[in-house]
Amino acid sequence: MTRSIRTAALQLSATPREAFARAWPLHLAAIEHAAADSDLLVLPEATLPGYVLGDDRIDDAAIERAIAQLRDAAKRQGTVIVVGVAQRVNEQLRNRALAIEADGTIAGHADKLFLWHFDRKWFEAGDTLEPVATSLGRLGILVCADGRMPEIASTLVDRGAEMLVMPTAWVTSGRDPEHLENVQADLLARVRAYENGVPFVAANKCGVELGMVAYCGKSQIVSARGEVLTIADERSQTSITHTLDIGGSLPHRGADRPREGEVSAPNPAQNIRVAISMDAPDERTALRLATLDARCVLSPQGYEPALGSAELPTVRCSDLEPLDPGYLAGYRRLGYRVAAWDVVHATAWTQSVARARALELRIYVIVFDRQADRVYAVDPDGAIVAGTFGDYRMASFSLDLRRTMETSVAPGTDIGEGLERVQAAIFGVS
Repeated sequence: MTRSIRTAALQLSATPREAFARAWPLHLAAIEHAAADSDLLVLPEATLPGYVLGDDRIDDAAIERAIAQLRDAAKRQGTVIVVGVAQRVNEQLRNRALAIEADGTIAGHADKLFLWHFDRKWFEAGDTLEPVATSLGRLGILVCADGRMPEIASTLVDRGAEMLVMPTAWVTSGRDPEHLENVQADLLARVRAYENGVPFVAANKCGVELGMVAYCGKSQIVSARGEVLTIADERSQTSITHTLDIGGSLPHRGADRPREGEVSAPNPAQNIRVAISMDAPDERTALRLATLDARCVLSPQGYEPALGSAELPTVRCSDLEPLDPGYLAGYRRLGYRVAAWDVVHATAWTQSVARARALELRIYVIVFDRQADRVYAVDPDGAIVAGTFGDYRMASFSLDLRRTMETSVAPGTDIGEGLERVQAAIFGVS
C-alpha cells in the first residue's frame, strides 16, 4: 500500500566550522521554517558543524546542544529530520547522518562508509548497512559519496528501505563556472532511484567553504521512476518540497549474482584498439580490422578474431542484469574489466545506467542496442567514446585496461577498496 509523505530538502549556505556559533541560529531558523509544512526534512552532510574540520578538536558539547535544539524543533513541528553531523563515538569521530523522530527522540543513524578525499583525515568509516525505522517508514540513509557505491543503496532497499535519504556535500571542480557539475547530482542520484524503485532525496550545500571547497547545490527530490521532481539551483540557500508516494515499487534485480570462486576473469591485455559492430563477422572483417589497426571486433556474436591469451576480461550480460546494482559489481570484484551488454528492449534509461556502471566500477561498458541497431562504448569515466550509426557499421577506439586499474578517484579514495568495504558491511565482516 502506498503512502504519501510531504518531503523537504533544505539547501544551506556553506559555513566554515569556525563560524558555526554565529551561523547556527540563522540555520536553525531556516530549519524550523522548512520543517513547518513537512513530514520529512533532510539537511546537508556535516550541517553540524561544517565539512572541513581541520586539525583542532571540534566542540562536542556545542554539537550536542545543537542536536538537542533540532530534537525540540522536530517535536514542535511533528517532523522527522535527517541531519549530517560530525559526532564522536568512543573517541572516534563519525561522519554521521542522524535521524530524529517526529516526537524528538533519536530514531537511528547511518555512518558514512565510503569516505571521500580529505574527510578521511578526520572521520572513521562506518561498518554497518541497515535502514532506519521511523514513523514515516524505513529510511535508507546514506551520506554523500556512499551514493557512488551501487551496492550501498541496493542493500538498504533489499533490507526494507522504502526511500533513500542523503545528507550530502556534493562538490564541484569549477570546470565550467556557469554549470557547476557533479556526477552524483547530474546522473547517479536519479539512477539510484530508478534501479531501486524508491524515491531519493538529497540535501546539499551551496557556496564555498574556506575558499577551497565549492559546492554545486542541486539538492533534489527524485521519484521512484528516476524522474527529478524538483531541484534547487546551484548557488542559493533554499528549501525544495514535494509530496512523495512510497511503498509501491519493486527494485530491478538480476538473476544469479556471481560468487567468489565460481568464475574468474582471463588474463587481461593492457592497451589494444578494438572495433565494435552490430554485424556478424564476414569476409570483409579482417580487412576492416587491419585498416583500423584494431586487434578484434566485439559484436553481439562475441569476439572476432579470437585474442587467445590476450582475451579481454569481459562479462556478457543480457537485458535486465546490469540494472541490478550488485550484478556487475560482483564481476568487477572477480577481475572483469569489460561488460558487454546485449539489450533487446532498450529504454530511455539504458545509456544512463551504462554510464553509471562504467564510472562507479571503473570498467568499460559496451552496449549492443538491438532496437536502435547501434553499439556504443562507455569508458571508465562514464563518457561515450565511440558508437555506430546508420551506415557507419564499425567503430573503433583504444581500450586501455590500465585505466580500469586506476581505481583512485580522489586522494585516499579508491573504488576497489570501497567495493570490498561495502561487501564487508553487507556481510557483517569487520
